[in-house]
Amino acid sequence: MTRREAYIALNMMEAMGPVRLRNIVTALGAPEAIWDATEEDLRRAEGIGTETARSIIRQCKEVDAAAEEARARRCGARIITFEDPEYPESLKQIYDPPITLYVKGTLEKVDKSAIAVVGTRNVSHYGASVADRLSYQLSKVGFTVVSGLARGVDTVAHKAALKAEGRTIAVLGSAIDCLYPEENAQLADRIAENGAVISEYTMGRQPDRTTFPYRNRVVSGLSMGLVVVEAGVKSGAVITATEALEQGRSVFAVPGRIDLPAARGCHMLIKQGAKLCEGVDDVLQEFEFLFPEAKKKADAAMPRRPDVPLTNDEQVVVKALWKGGLDVDSLARAANLSSSQLSALLLGLEMKRVIRILPGRVVELREDLMPG
Repeated sequence: MTRREAYIALNMMEAMGPVRLRNIVTALGAPEAIWDATEEDLRRAEGIGTETARSIIRQCKEVDAAAEEARARRCGARIITFEDPEYPESLKQIYDPPITLYVKGTLEKVDKSAIAVVGTRNVSHYGASVADRLSYQLSKVGFTVVSGLARGVDTVAHKAALKAEGRTIAVLGSAIDCLYPEENAQLADRIAENGAVISEYTMGRQPDRTTFPYRNRVVSGLSMGLVVVEAGVKSGAVITATEALEQGRSVFAVPGRIDLPAARGCHMLIKQGAKLCEGVDDVLQEFEFLFPEAKKKADAAMPRRPDVPLTNDEQVVVKALWKGGLDVDSLARAANLSSSQLSALLLGLEMKRVIRILPGRVVELREDLMPG
């Protein structure tokens, strides 16, 4: 048995996680040595008792790496291990890297510059808009966007990266032949054409309440940094942020409305030291040593504001700002609009990147819309 085949077979064994495997390899010298090991040999490994040793010896006679690879090929996937050059270096550096990865698509060297974008499944309109804009811009400047293919923020992030014609990686919480949610099957196919869909779970493994939290360490492990867009305090996105911090990754959190439960996880992360993220520039500042031209690319990636169509009311707001920034109350009076009308208009203008809202709720035009 080759070392590569040994990794595939070991990943198929019950109770054989990455840490346990590392302990056994440390004791025996190589993964393939497990097939010739005695019960006493196995018990020399840290954390391996008699019952576990006997279970491993029994399973060595049952698992079939060649059959597993054949099953993967039938569904259009392949299996990569530590022995394969395609295995991401960033994952090798975490405490408990996956023993194997089942891959549809390609994992490339450019994916070392990856940012994860995660958040709630029940995303608000605001959260979806922010996730779309951030993921699009991150993709345009050269980051690979990583997420979990779940409903909500994950789906928005993947679609935005594809819209930007960039690379994106989806990390599944199930086997690669048990895609969840099923309605994202077509999206998964598109991702495989422009990145990769990956899973560490053996063929046929259905998702459950344990698989999703466990896969989160892979989402963060593949990434240089993690952006959380809307998340409950006990959500999977917050778990992923915790994993990212433990792995030494940068964590960013997008603030939200104080009365929105899905924003509380982000606010908690910010209080605990996560970087407040109001736009792509906050991420680029963290990694400007890798992307010295990223800000120029980010600006170029956005539609030119003079070409963005404005409604009559939006034009009134823009003209009121020509002489300089105004606080929201002053702007409402200058534009002769009610507070509720102005709030709706400001949201639209901010999404179109016509205005920016500064601390103290001061509104100003972006530089390229200022009258010459």
